Amino acid sequence: MFRPARSSAATIWRAIFAAGLPFLLPALAVAEPTRPNIVFVIADDLGIADLSCYGRRDQPTVNLDRLAAEGMRFTTAYAAQSVCSPTRAAIMTGKTPARLHLTTFLLGRPDAPSQLLQAPAFERQLPLAEKTIAEYLREAGYVSACIGKWHLGEQGLSPVDQGFDLYQPGTANTQPSATEGGKGEYDLTAKAEAFIEANRDRPFFLYLGHNSPHIPLAARPEAIARHRDAFHPLYAAMIETLDDSVGRLIQKIDGLGLAERTCVVFTSDNGGVHVLEGAAAPPTHNAPYRAGKGFLYEGGLRVPLIVRWPGVVAPASLAESPVISTDWFPTLLAIAGLATPEPCDGASLHALLAAGQPLAPRRLYWHQPHYMNQGSRPCGAIREGDWKLIERYEDGGCELFNLARDVGESSDVSAEFPARVAELRGLLEAWRRETHAQTAPANADFNSVAWRRIYRDFDPSAVRPLATAAATAPQFAAWRKAMDEAIASSFRPSAAPLPAGPGALVLPADTAIVHGKTLRYESAPAKDTLGFWTVAADFVEWDFELPKAGDFDVEALYGCGTGSGGAEVEFALDDAVLTMKVAETGHFQRFVPQHVGTVRKVSAGRHTLRVRARAKPAAAVMDLRRVTLRAAGAE
Repeated sequence: MFRPARSSAATIWRAIFAAGLPFLLPALAVAEPTRPNIVFVIADDLGIADLSCYGRRDQPTVNLDRLAAEGMRFTTAYAAQSVCSPTRAAIMTGKTPARLHLTTFLLGRPDAPSQLLQAPAFERQLPLAEKTIAEYLREAGYVSACIGKWHLGEQGLSPVDQGFDLYQPGTANTQPSATEGGKGEYDLTAKAEAFIEANRDRPFFLYLGHNSPHIPLAARPEAIARHRDAFHPLYAAMIETLDDSVGRLIQKIDGLGLAERTCVVFTSDNGGVHVLEGAAAPPTHNAPYRAGKGFLYEGGLRVPLIVRWPGVVAPASLAESPVISTDWFPTLLAIAGLATPEPCDGASLHALLAAGQPLAPRRLYWHQPHYMNQGSRPCGAIREGDWKLIERYEDGGCELFNLARDVGESSDVSAEFPARVAELRGLLEAWRRETHAQTAPANADFNSVAWRRIYRDFDPSAVRPLATAAATAPQFAAWRKAMDEAIASSFRPSAAPLPAGPGALVLPADTAIVHGKTLRYESAPAKDTLGFWTVAADFVEWDFELPKAGDFDVEALYGCGTGSGGAEVEFALDDAVLTMKVAETGHFQRFVPQHVGTVRKVSAGRHTLRVRARAKPAAAVMDLRRVTLRAAGAE
């Protein structure tokens, strides 16, 4: 049931939205109402579990709770990426970060010997060639302002170069006082209020990027004291200040009589930080969801999302359809009465907002070929219905979760549903090709000892919060120290750099030299493998250059269907020979990494790796997707 509209303009807009025809507005016989104002508020690192209207009990957020009561709260809203800049770019352009090649925060984490892969040459700004939402709205008669965090480029690439009429960045970190919080919240709010008041008689677009609750943490002492029983008292005090700032902004909109002409969106750029990172304790937790910022688990991707538009959006309504940041580009255009240009990776939410109409089923994708400061590794993900698959780019292995049964992603069921893994991974592969997603190359300086210490021996995504942040912190202490030391040469120039190792090399299927009658490379659209290995005498080889000498672990990424296991396969690197028995993986396209063995004292220079079957008891040997050589010691 929807609340009745309180003005003729609101009634007209709701009817237009319900019909799904905002772009036909000029053709309607009725008088054209003033285009709606748009206020888009985005917090920085605010987690899905940080607001009391999402179930948090130790961090009351009275103003945001009221906003949710007056509008629509989304229960399954996703960020376009688990870090800030890519999500913000997706909102501005309607394009997935993979398509933009803007897949990490700017300017990104530097490469280190502790990483098996290197970062691809990603975009370090939002290119001027991309037409932003502000540019489209300007053409429709809007005046626009970007107040607060932009984080998509600096001089020559600022908001005023990307379609905004006004840019006031404010100060990201401030000294808490009687008139200010620790993240410049009240100054930004005052600037936003002044912009709204100055443009109250014309359609406006306000993009307000709060710096809260991003580290470093800071808040008023009295606010911290009020939240002494919270998981993290200082963080809870910052949430209070952020909530207060939003309340002030809404009060200004309502006080000027603009409520029914103004669509207000409140959201975040990624999940909350659940690890130690430049703080004395983890800032927050995202329970019941796994992990947080930087990870493609639900805690890193799910964000709060609230939309208020009196007379159009029904009060106290819930939206359960999965949505993603990329959807805001076509949605805001629809609100302004504009059609969506192509290409656009988002889906308009206008019918959902106006009529509660669920979105058509669709797949959501993520591509994050980077190591993040919170401990995550390069990976990609796809969600279809209740199923979510995460593919690890380091070894090609996949995790599968049923979110309806396991929203905390604690039980990987990939071995139980191999056909589902094969299907979803194939869809993810096809999507990466369609978007021309960049791949992460192997790291020629890979140090296996450092990698194992940081990424293999400890999994920060699996840490569950204890009663308080202070109690949770010791679980991360040794790992955090190792992480900081790994990038000492870049972030702490006075510290000794991590020594380089012999490196790593990935030999993908499409670069193999194939010898045989049936064995061949399978590509489009979803495969990326050497398959149809039905003749035992067929074999493949790679000729390659090894930059450094050393001992190397050999790892095969392969799939083998039920009933086809048992083949004995030989991996010959020059004169060194290793053997592996092929195990069934449940499906030829469910790829599983397997350590084959270690070759010692491999010299730098040209080499040949030959892979052949010694025995083939079943119909096929296996499907082979890649072979990896990496500095020994990682197993």
